[in-house]
Amino acid sequence: MNDESYIKLTLELAKKGIGSVSPNPLVGAVIIKNDRIIGAGYHEKFGSNHAEINAILNAKESIEDSTLVVNLEPCSHHGKTPPCADRIIESKIKKVVIGSVDPNPLVAGNGIKKLKEAGIEVVQNVLNNECIELNKFFFKFISKGLPYVTLKIAQTIDSKIADKKYNSKWITSAESRTFVHNLRTEYDAVLIGSNTVKEDNPSLTVRHVEGRNPKRIILDTNLSLSTKYQIFNSTNIGEVILLTSKESKNKVKKLKKFAQLGVKVIFCKTNNDGKILLKSALKKIAKENIISVMVEGGSKVFSSFIAEKLFDELIVFVGPKLIGEGICSISDIGIKSIKRPHKLHLKDVQMIGGDAMLNYRV
Repeated sequence: MNDESYIKLTLELAKKGIGSVSPNPLVGAVIIKNDRIIGAGYHEKFGSNHAEINAILNAKESIEDSTLVVNLEPCSHHGKTPPCADRIIESKIKKVVIGSVDPNPLVAGNGIKKLKEAGIEVVQNVLNNECIELNKFFFKFISKGLPYVTLKIAQTIDSKIADKKYNSKWITSAESRTFVHNLRTEYDAVLIGSNTVKEDNPSLTVRHVEGRNPKRIILDTNLSLSTKYQIFNSTNIGEVILLTSKESKNKVKKLKKFAQLGVKVIFCKTNNDGKILLKSALKKIAKENIISVMVEGGSKVFSSFIAEKLFDELIVFVGPKLIGEGICSISDIGIKSIKRPHKLHLKDVQMIGGDAMLNYRV
């Protein structure tokens, strides 16, 4: 096996940490000696050993003069755990192969520098793009101070997310819904608007698959929702966060009811039209160590994120149905001419249970 093959293996190991390590990155590591893998590990849980340390601890024999392969640069600073670079040097590993440089300013090449200064051979940027893709949430969070935002839309062929009476069950197949539940386990939070709560009364939990429940975020500018909806009565399943305007601080009785249910309320700035400033809201979400958000509706929420260019990815599930009149998935996004559209790049197309899933990147 060559360096690329070993990096691919570290990526597969790293994926085992999905849903457990955020806001830390997904990292896997293997140790090779005499063309044999003698140790392997991954970052299993936030605050616990990093992948490199687990690989060292799991080694079946002496790792002196071995090669360590890891998809992300070893840390060089004291955080929740001691620096991995120091442990690698102490272990007398002779070579380290790295997939991508850590964008965290506390690391950002310092781990590599420390290893080289200790006389360790370092090979870097092996399958760099693949390594960055795996940790796209982390890279966005560290570089921009904002969570990675994916818009997930389920619609008919004629771009409707519901009929005129707001009925939307079910536009897409059971297989697509299971796929979405798997997606939810990967994101720190899912986000919807207050209208979606009123019309669908969703729980936004993971029910069809095994995995963690994401935090559930609701945009409710005027604090119009009552506490009767099931999402507010399931805080034992997962945290619920309400984003509302600063003017809502006056609704003391309602705020007290939400507090009693365990709902966290975050007050946000609004624009001249009285709408929540999404970028400001996303910054507040980031301060909660939420580094990834999947936006699941509705039309006004999708349109606002697109109009303000505050999304990174768009996943559209198209059910093989036509309903004519109904609620469009996207409305006014500020485009005045076909000559100046929002351009996206098609990354992937899949068929899932008779539906087409299209994955776009900004």
